[in-house]
Amino acid sequence: MIISQQKPLEELLLSLKEYNKIFLVGCGECAATCKSGGQPELLKMKAELEAKSKTVTGFCMPSAPCVAAQIKTELARNIKALRESEAVVVLACGLGVQSVKDNNRLSQAILPANNTIFGAVMDAQGNFYEKCSMCAECVLGQTSGICPVTLCPKGLLNGPCGGMNKGKCEVDNEKDCVWVLIYKELEKKNDLDKIRQIHKERDYKKSSRPHKLIMSK
Repeated sequence: MIISQQKPLEELLLSLKEYNKIFLVGCGECAATCKSGGQPELLKMKAELEAKSKTVTGFCMPSAPCVAAQIKTELARNIKALRESEAVVVLACGLGVQSVKDNNRLSQAILPANNTIFGAVMDAQGNFYEKCSMCAECVLGQTSGICPVTLCPKGLLNGPCGGMNKGKCEVDNEKDCVWVLIYKELEKKNDLDKIRQIHKERDYKKSSRPHKLIMSK
């Protein structure tokens, strides 16, 4: 899940200073779940913009605006309102914003209402935690499902740093050292041989951007 947070209204209004007729696009998946771009947030944004003398021409709520087929369908369904609009404000992550730009046949400004924060898992209480850096070299099989690249502030691949103290992280002594957590997890599974394996330094070419994945037909 991609976590996003709405920009301050003042910042959004500054980007809209040259535009008066606005069309809104929400997100029915990630942004809806983290309450930055679902139906309630769309309606609230509409009211806030109208209170600032902007005209909201319409809005749509694709399940996932980052999926071309979905956003194309929603934009086509709202083409009349879009033609009356000067700008499109997207309440989604940066992927959704760029997907709207790529799939909109008209020439309005496409503007983000949100800041994209991180990729996350969600716990049973609805809280979000960053646990993967999408580094393209997954080591979870060797670290018992705990990611040192993300959870260690230094991204260490071969055990704790010299600053670890009584199982706590040097950078934040309120947090457990991730390598202590990895050790305990491997110990429970009688799998400590894995912690003795030396990981080679990361190949940063694999995480160079932008990525692409071409699906064969």
